[in-house]
Amino acid sequence: MKAFAWLLLLCLPQLAAADPQVRVQARLVPDTGVLVGATVNMEVDLLVDTWFTAAPVLPKLELPGAVVSPPGGEAQHLNEKLDGTPFFGLRYTYQITPQQARSFSIPALEFVVQPGQGSGPVTLKSPPLVFVAKALANAGGQQQLVARQVTFTQTLQRSHEPLRVGDSVTRHLTLQAEGAQAMLIPPPIFAQVQGTRRYLQSPQVKPLSDGRGGTSGGVREDSATYVITQAGKITLPAIELTWWDSAGNAQRASLEAITVDAAAAVYNAPFSISDDLRALGQQARLRVSGHGLLLAVVLLAGGGLLWFGYPWIRHLGVSLRRWQAARRTMWLLSADYAWQRLRQQLSTRPLQLDGLYLWVRRISGKRTLGGFFTGASATNENRSLDLLQNCYASPGSVAQVPPQLLGDLQDVRLQMSKRGTATTRYGLKPLNP
Repeated sequence: MKAFAWLLLLCLPQLAAADPQVRVQARLVPDTGVLVGATVNMEVDLLVDTWFTAAPVLPKLELPGAVVSPPGGEAQHLNEKLDGTPFFGLRYTYQITPQQARSFSIPALEFVVQPGQGSGPVTLKSPPLVFVAKALANAGGQQQLVARQVTFTQTLQRSHEPLRVGDSVTRHLTLQAEGAQAMLIPPPIFAQVQGTRRYLQSPQVKPLSDGRGGTSGGVREDSATYVITQAGKITLPAIELTWWDSAGNAQRASLEAITVDAAAAVYNAPFSISDDLRALGQQARLRVSGHGLLLAVVLLAGGGLLWFGYPWIRHLGVSLRRWQAARRTMWLLSADYAWQRLRQQLSTRPLQLDGLYLWVRRISGKRTLGGFFTGASATNENRSLDLLQNCYASPGSVAQVPPQLLGDLQDVRLQMSKRGTATTRYGLKPLNP
């Protein structure tokens, strides 16, 4: 029991340890005498008595009638002592530029911090703030630049020395405004200059660093290029800018006019082209006739067509060979081919009759000469029988073709052709020939 009591006494300091302290402070700089177009900084201090385990979460601030720039990625580090307790903190700055003359109310903003040795994230609310923006005297309706200090400089860049017609000069302007936002710096006016062509370049706008991770103002850089189109004196006019200080007094920043001289464009080559051609030799020139060039173009086009059209040409050749083979097959199976073979065999020795039988079968469908000559004249039939007798006589005898047999067969061929045409056009073929 005593041991348990001693253990409880040893743990009491740890149990009695309080959560880390966190605080938030907010203020406006300046808090009074704010002018329309001037920049008001709202500084927010987030303080802990331990440390931060993560970056604070910052809220978004929107004010109708004012331009608000949120804090950048870096914050100012703080070391303060409040009520005898040392605090470590971070300072974030919101830049507010009113565009209207009226009262602005900044609501309470919620910030989330994560202090070391804490039980979790802690949400802090900043106190609400109020400021009044006053209009500038004699400012008119133009864009107003209000700053603590303005620096206006210029530089001139020449494309060639001395200047000639066709050359160019580039005028660079740099405007630094402390206490103003870069996006609200008005653009300068580059006037049109007689004897030149003006080309405006895209401006560059960036914040002005204060050297401690924050911003103290803005910087705007503008450029314009003037291309010289006529010889003589070219004057780039002076540029003036009106701005207001924090007290509302109008100030002027001006740049002097710049005058340059441009000579007429006379081009002198650094070397003689004619002398170099003469040294190289005129005989080394290559002349191409018009006919040769046309022939080369035709050959090149033909080669291209042949190269890209080879698959189609190959397919056309295959189709043509197939068509020729089909035509030859039809010819070999036709009665005309059999007739040609018949005529050749009747004039050869020994005598052969397979061409005769082939022609008879193809022209009439008959397989015997007797069936073929049925209904024919007795003369044709007798001559055909004489041909068979001579062809199939005894081996010692010589086969002789009757003199009028070929003419008679030609007459039969003509008759059979007419009969076949008539049958094809006006009637059906015999069902069982």
